[in-house]
Amino acid sequence: MIGLDTNVVVRYLAQDDVRQAAAATRLIEGSLSAEERGFVSLVTLAEVVWVMSSNYRAARGAIADIVEGLLTAPQLTIERADVIWRALRAYRESKADFSDAVIVELGREAGCTKTVTFDRHAAAHPGFEALR
Repeated sequence: MIGLDTNVVVRYLAQDDVRQAAAATRLIEGSLSAEERGFVSLVTLAEVVWVMSSNYRAARGAIADIVEGLLTAPQLTIERADVIWRALRAYRESKADFSDAVIVELGREAGCTKTVTFDRHAAAHPGFEALR
């Protein structure tokens, strides 16, 4: 297995730097396979979502599609894919940020009954509660 850094995944998705995008595409589509997979950590995935939404202005639907595409790519292993699938569902059904949905799902898995936040948008997401 080969670990993939955020910038490699972003160059592959954005295709905005000819040389780096070509190298990322060769790796992800040419060298990686179901037998020799690429590993995307939770941190990398959170950073990819943040970069695609903030730097590339990708819409929520596009972000959800990106995450789903990474989850279903046969040549990739996503850390804690079970948690990410649940967070993706919550992200699609709410207005919370993707990272907030991941935080709630990781907390639930750890036995948390709720996650407290000062973020009023996140507080609207099931699993969060506003701390006052």
